[in-house]
Amino acid sequence: MNLPNALTLSRIFAVPLLVVVLLTRVAHPDRNVVGFSIYLATAIFLAASATDFFDGYLARKRKQITTLGMLLDPVADKLLTSAAFISLVELKWVPAWMVVIIVGREFAITGLRSIASREGFTIDASELGKIKMFMQVVAITLIILSHRFPVLDSLGKFALWLVVISSLVSAIDYFRKFWKKVDSRVKARQRRKLVLVRKRRDHESAQPERSAVSSPTLTPDSSTVLGDKNQT
Repeated sequence: MNLPNALTLSRIFAVPLLVVVLLTRVAHPDRNVVGFSIYLATAIFLAASATDFFDGYLARKRKQITTLGMLLDPVADKLLTSAAFISLVELKWVPAWMVVIIVGREFAITGLRSIASREGFTIDASELGKIKMFMQVVAITLIILSHRFPVLDSLGKFALWLVVISSLVSAIDYFRKFWKKVDSRVKARQRRKLVLVRKRRDHESAQPERSAVSSPTLTPDSSTVLGDKNQT
């Protein structure tokens, strides 16, 4: 296994660790333990998020882009952010309806990409999707730290609203790209069918003409000549 894929896997393995730190130690009655868990959860989340940049950068630089890495990278991103948001809902630090929109968008885009893969094309990550991912990291970090530093509470809520808006806008952009490619492929498929139908019709209409040319026809004069020869 190469280094970029190892970084991607480390992001996946960080997910249960992040959930355990957020959901267990944060509820501890000792405030010192709570403070330590907040710092630890923030460090785990930021370190895991940083691997999202380094795995792609190293894969391109070292020419180690693999199919496994291309499949695991978006899955790791969605697992990390979705697990963090769901944990924050469990702690009642963020509204559930906002997280439903954010996580639902991730499932919808994953479904579109799987359909696109079966159809033989891919949907590349857009700039809006990258901005959305960056805003998710910022929002989750601010929301976690705001329970240690209350001054960050307003910034965390504002960043969460930006995540919801960017999720909806990027989802619309992905749907537009998906529909455009599917529509062009369907039209191309219909054109190929029409061409085949026309070729078949031309071939069928040409067959009677060939048979008419190849089979000899007896004119009245030729039949008379043949009859005279038979009589002699």
